[in-house]
Amino acid sequence: MKIDVVNFAKEAVGEIEVPEAVFAYPYKEHLIHTVIRAIRAAQRAGTHKTKVRSEVAGSGRKLWRQKGTGRARVGSIRSPLWRKGGTVHGPQPRSHELGVSVGEKKNALKSALSRKLAEEKILVLDSMELDSHKTAALERAVAGLGAGSRTLLVDSRDNENLMRAARNNPRLKSIDALAVNVYDVVDREHVVFSRPALEKLVEVLQR
Repeated sequence: MKIDVVNFAKEAVGEIEVPEAVFAYPYKEHLIHTVIRAIRAAQRAGTHKTKVRSEVAGSGRKLWRQKGTGRARVGSIRSPLWRKGGTVHGPQPRSHELGVSVGEKKNALKSALSRKLAEEKILVLDSMELDSHKTAALERAVAGLGAGSRTLLVDSRDNENLMRAARNNPRLKSIDALAVNVYDVVDREHVVFSRPALEKLVEVLQR
């Protein structure tokens, strides 16, 4: 399977051979959904916390004697029944990570990339080297490619001009080839690879 390689003027400058095992992979919606859930769950801090009765401020003494007052028996002002008392069964710090295997992550990414390619929403550039780190210059270059308003740019993290130009525009996201995940691919309308980045990603997905 071959994909055209273009420059920023969208002029064809060559072709790149890509394996059908990666870019003709069957579309598996449930697998993509499962992996995206795992990615988003792993992004949660898990630092939510409420105080139990042993952690809230307050004396530990018994407020009044057990019998003879006519009032309900009570052992501590820190009881969950009282205002400013502890919380029962409240959230505690924990990890929200869901278990998905490396193979599932790779297959979900291959499935998403195959769908993008079938929809003609993947572009491959011979190079993403920019003369400037200005965001406006990158916006014009991406617009010239006919990419949508939300675009994922995949190149090496060593391309400092690209990384700096993309970070000021929320509609553009620039990442390293080894950091591509299925959530980013599904979340963006178009995916633009540099040729070296695509070759590196394909090498990893074929392992």
